[in-house]
Amino acid sequence: MQQLSKQINEICFPGNIFTLDNGLTVIHQYLSATPVAVVDVWTRVGTSIEPPEWAGMAHFLEHMIFKGSQNIAPGEFDWIIENSGGVTNAATSHDYAHFFITTAAHQLPHTLPCFAEILLQAEIDEEEFLREREVVVEEILSCLDDPDWLGFQALCDSLYQCHTYGRSILGTAEQVRALSPNQMRCFHRTYYQPENMTVAIVGGIEQDRALSLVESSFQNFSVRSECPPSIIEAEPPLTEIRRTEMQLPRLEQARLMMAWIAPGVEQMHDAYGLDLLSVILAGGRASRLVRELQQEQKIVFDIVSEFSLQRDSSLFTITAWLAPDRLEATEAIIRDRLGELQHTPISEAELARSQRLLCNDYAFSTETPSQLAGLYGYYSTIASAELAVTYPQVIQQLNAQDLQRIARQYLSPERYAVTVMTPLAS
Repeated sequence: MQQLSKQINEICFPGNIFTLDNGLTVIHQYLSATPVAVVDVWTRVGTSIEPPEWAGMAHFLEHMIFKGSQNIAPGEFDWIIENSGGVTNAATSHDYAHFFITTAAHQLPHTLPCFAEILLQAEIDEEEFLREREVVVEEILSCLDDPDWLGFQALCDSLYQCHTYGRSILGTAEQVRALSPNQMRCFHRTYYQPENMTVAIVGGIEQDRALSLVESSFQNFSVRSECPPSIIEAEPPLTEIRRTEMQLPRLEQARLMMAWIAPGVEQMHDAYGLDLLSVILAGGRASRLVRELQQEQKIVFDIVSEFSLQRDSSLFTITAWLAPDRLEATEAIIRDRLGELQHTPISEAELARSQRLLCNDYAFSTETPSQLAGLYGYYSTIASAELAVTYPQVIQQLNAQDLQRIARQYLSPERYAVTVMTPLAS
C-alpha cells in the first residue's frame, strides 16, 4: 500500500471526508449543476460477518430495513420517497450492505430523517418478518433455476474452502427459515452502529447544509447488542486444480468456469494489475481469448474474464459458453495462454489499448451523483475513500513487467478451481 499511499497524497480528492463525534463517516461532494442529491449509506455488514448459524442474515436484514420502524409503517418509506419523485434501493455482498435514495436536493430535509430512522431503528416486526421470510426464500429458490448462479456458487464453494467468501450471500432456504426476529434484532443492533457506517452524499446540496442534515438524522442509533461472533479464516494458497462437474437439465450450452484467488485491498497495486489482465485476456472483441477462441477458431459462443475486488481476497474468473465437446480443448488453450502471459511481455500497443479501455470505463462510471456516491462509499467501506480517485493513475502506471510478475504470482495454469456444467443426458 506504500506506493498507493504516495499517490493518494498527490491526488486531490474531489469531495470532503468527515468523521462525526459518534464515529460515523460522512463523505460529501457538492455538484452545483444538478438539482438532484444522492445519499448512499454503506455498512460493513455483509455475509462475511454473519455467525455460521445465521447464514443469510445480512441479505434478509436488507429486506427488513424497508419494513420500517416504530414510527414508519411498512410501505410508508417507499411511499415517501416515490411521492417526492425519488427512488430507493439496496444491495448486499460479502463485504457490505448499502442503501441509497436519489431525490431532489430540496426534498432531503423531508426524506433523509425517514431514511436514517429505518436504518438505525429498524422495527423487525414479527408478522412482517415471517411474511418477508417467504419472499427471501422464494428468491433463493428462483436462483436454483439459474445455471450461471449455480455454477458460480459451486466455483466459490470449491475455491474458498475456509473463508466465508465461499458462502452464498442469500443462504439456503433451510438456513433462512431457521432465523428468528430476535436474532435479526440482535444482529442489527450489533453491527448497524456508527463506526461501521459511511454516509456518502453527492449532488446539489452544499456542505454545511448536508452535514447538518446528516448529523441531525443519524444520531439515534439502537442500543448496542452483541450477537455471536463470526469466524473468518484465511484461505490457504491453492496447490492443485480443484474440479467440480455438474449436469443440469434444460441446459442449452455447456459452461466452463475457471477461478483464481487474487489479492485483496492490502495489495491494491496487484489487484488493479489483475483488473488490467482481465481486459487483456477476455475484455472485448480485441482481447486475446475472444479473438482466438470466439472469432478465429469459433470453438466458444462467448468468453469473458472478470476481476472482482473484495476486502480480504479477490476473485479472478474466466467463463466460457460452448458446446460440451469443446470443453477439454478450451480449458487446455486457456491454460496455455496463461503460461504465455507469464513468459512473454505484453506489447506496448496491447497494454495501451487495455489501459485506455479501463480508464474510459472508469470515467463513464463517475458521471452521475449516484455513481460518485456509490464509488466513494464502496471504497470507504472496503479500504479508504481516497482510493476511489487513484484508479486511473495506477492503471496507467502499470507496465509489461508488472503484469508479467502479477500473472506469474496469481494466475497459475496448474492451480485454480474449475466448474464444468453440461446438459443432463436424456
